[in-house]
Amino acid sequence: MRKFAFLLVLFCFVSLTSEAQKIPIPVDTTVTTSHTVNINGKRINYTATTGMQPVWNEDRETVASLFYTYYKRSGIKDTRNRPLVISFNGGPGSASVWMHIAYTGPRILEIDDEGFPVQPYGIKENPHSILDVADIVYVNPVNTGYSRIIEPEGDKKRDRKEFFGVNADVSYLAKWINTFVTRNDRWLSPKYLIGESYGTTRVSGLALELQNRQWMYLNGVILVSPTEIGIDREGPVEVANRLPYFTAAAWYHKALPEELQNKDLEELLPEVEEYAINELLPALAKGGFLPEEKRQEIASEMARYSGLSEKTILQNNLEVPYRYFWKDLLRDKSGNTIGRLDSRYLGLDRKESGDSPDYNSELTSWLHSFTPAINHYLQNDLKFETDLTYFMFGPVHPWDRSGNKTGENLRQAMAQNPNLDVLIQSGYFDGATTYFDAKYTMWQLDPSGKMKDRLNFKGYRSGHMMYLRNEDLRKANDDLREFIQRTLPKAGEPAMY
Repeated sequence: MRKFAFLLVLFCFVSLTSEAQKIPIPVDTTVTTSHTVNINGKRINYTATTGMQPVWNEDRETVASLFYTYYKRSGIKDTRNRPLVISFNGGPGSASVWMHIAYTGPRILEIDDEGFPVQPYGIKENPHSILDVADIVYVNPVNTGYSRIIEPEGDKKRDRKEFFGVNADVSYLAKWINTFVTRNDRWLSPKYLIGESYGTTRVSGLALELQNRQWMYLNGVILVSPTEIGIDREGPVEVANRLPYFTAAAWYHKALPEELQNKDLEELLPEVEEYAINELLPALAKGGFLPEEKRQEIASEMARYSGLSEKTILQNNLEVPYRYFWKDLLRDKSGNTIGRLDSRYLGLDRKESGDSPDYNSELTSWLHSFTPAINHYLQNDLKFETDLTYFMFGPVHPWDRSGNKTGENLRQAMAQNPNLDVLIQSGYFDGATTYFDAKYTMWQLDPSGKMKDRLNFKGYRSGHMMYLRNEDLRKANDDLREFIQRTLPKAGEPAMY
């Protein structure tokens, strides 16, 4: 009996201790600090507000809390002409850390000029930030950064389908944006969405959701390294579209024939694009019925433009997979693999044989510098303190990808709103969301061609996160700055066709 009593007391103690050790999730908090930054030679004063803002369901019950960081230039009394940029990263499941501390924000990583990590890790001023022309809020969707689901009392759990899917994601984030804009008195401000990678799916869907459900109209959407946003490019199109990226990566690693290698990249790529569309695509459409002589001719040209062997291309029936390319390009040269998201990065596999790299060399490099920097920066510079783990990549799977019409939603939002323009930014060495796929998406976004003057493309000599390379950090931010300033309506100019 005494033993049973002892065990009962021990059980109660362990239960209470476990309950007491649960890390509290902040639901509705803000911390504001004041800072300065030198942008393009001019000193800019600003405030940084970071905290948690709730997500409510239809019953006004708190179902989640999202972590955000909001940078606002000081001394702006009238925000009617002051743009607000709302920034998302992708994944899905990725925190809004990448563009925050490496691209548009007032502080960026301590990295070398090509984007490689250096120690000691840390943060420095961003002399190219767009904070001089726009305020910026970086939003972390549920289970990214410090954002979390708020579970109901008791044993019942929230339905993950409320958050983790193409359309669910767009729906709750639109409501969250409405609350943020209202709380911060930004309804009169021109508004822009910027998304990177899967974030381009997110902001493309949000453009129409904000218009039709929150009655919030945008001035611009920026797609950084875009996904397919629901626009079909399967089959021969997908395969043909690989070649310009293969050429870019091979050019960077000096793996092309001398006459091609001696050309500037931006002189060479249009030539390959024309070949991919006009020669390779029709040949691939014929599949196994392509005449043998033509097959040999195509394989020869693909080898010339890709740095791969003609034999390799024929063995793959003219359809060389990306992963094989990353493994094979330098197999007989240095034996290194090349990166997926940025093919400038080299990897070192256990064996040179095989059909795919052991790991993503670029991502492991990035996590070197981003993870310590964001954790230190939020706590020490922005004074946000919590025992929650900052999820660089959070648990958001399974992700419901059905019903993805985000590209069509973006087109419809543009059609309904004559003031809405789109800018697409891509790195030539990105093998995950290739620059030529981004161009193809842009071409297919508006089949009528009547809005093509409102769709703009910019390419850069780097990868998925083109801004990690210092030269492209400057160029890409200047392109954003120009896009924002160009798309601001003139005083008294009506939104009409």
